[in-house]
Amino acid sequence: MKPTEVLTTEQRDAVLQRSDLKAWTAVMGAWMLTLSTLLLVGHFPGIATLALAWIVLPGRQLSLAVLMHEAGHGSLFKTRALNRWVGEWLCALPVLSDFDAYARGHQAHHRLAGTADDPDLPNYHAYPISKASLKRKWFRDLTGQTGFKVVQALARGTASQMSRETPTSDRLVYRQVMVHGMFIGVLAALGIGWTWFVWVFTFLTSYMWVVRLRQVGEHAVVPDLYDPDVRANTRTVEHRCGSVFWWLPITSITTLSITLWRAFPVTTYLNFDHCSKGRGFWTTSPRSQVTVKC
Repeated sequence: MKPTEVLTTEQRDAVLQRSDLKAWTAVMGAWMLTLSTLLLVGHFPGIATLALAWIVLPGRQLSLAVLMHEAGHGSLFKTRALNRWVGEWLCALPVLSDFDAYARGHQAHHRLAGTADDPDLPNYHAYPISKASLKRKWFRDLTGQTGFKVVQALARGTASQMSRETPTSDRLVYRQVMVHGMFIGVLAALGIGWTWFVWVFTFLTSYMWVVRLRQVGEHAVVPDLYDPDVRANTRTVEHRCGSVFWWLPITSITTLSITLWRAFPVTTYLNFDHCSKGRGFWTTSPRSQVTVKC
C-alpha cells in the first residue's frame, strides 16, 4: 500500500513539512527535563526523588531514542547535516546507540515488516507468552540483567536486544565515552556529578523494561505478523495521561503511520492519523490498536 492511496496531494505536502524549531524544541526539551530531574535528585536526595527519577528518566531516554529514529529517517530536521549530527551526538550516543547501525537495521525493518525476514522479529514473534515467562522477562529488565547484556554486547562489538546490527565503527565506544564524559562534566559543573549514576542505573533497569513494553505494544500479538499490510502487522499505541512519560515521550506517535511512510516528521504523525481516518484508511481493514490508560 502506498501513502498516495491514503492522502491527497495537499495532505501529503502538509504532513511532510519539517520544522527545525520544533525539532530543536523536542531535543532540548528531552535534555532539559533530564537535567531538571537530576538537579532535583542532586539537591534533594532521598527515596522519593530517586523513585521519581527512576520513573521519569526512562521516558527521556526513550525520547532520545525516538529522536534518533527520526533523524535516521532524515525527517527530524530539514537538512541531512543536522539530522546526522544531532541524531548521533545528542540522541544516539547518550543512550549507547550506534546511529549508522541503527539506521541501517531499522530501514530493513520497515522494508521487511510483515515478513519472516524482518530483523526485529526476534523481539516479539514468540508472543503471546505465558504470564510466568513475561514476569521473568520483566524481572531481568528491572534488575539490570538485560541492560548488563546490552552493555556487554556493546563492549564486544556484537548485536544485542536493542539492535540486531553490529557497530559500524570500532571507535563507537570511544565516542560514547566522550559524550558521557561531557555529560558528567556538565553535571559536575552544576554540583551534581554523582547523579550520572542515577542516569546509568535507570538506563540499565527501568529503561529496558519500557523499551520491551513499547516493542510488544507495537508489534506483538497483532492480527497477522506476516501480512505485508501495515494494518495487520503493526499496532498504533494510543496513550492517555501519565503514560506519556514512559511510552510516548515526544508526541502521539502513530507507529502504524510511520511504518507505512518513513518520511513523516515526528511533529506531523497526528496530522496523518487524522487525514487517513477521514479517507477511510482504518475502515477497509480492522484497525490494530491498543490504548494504554492510566
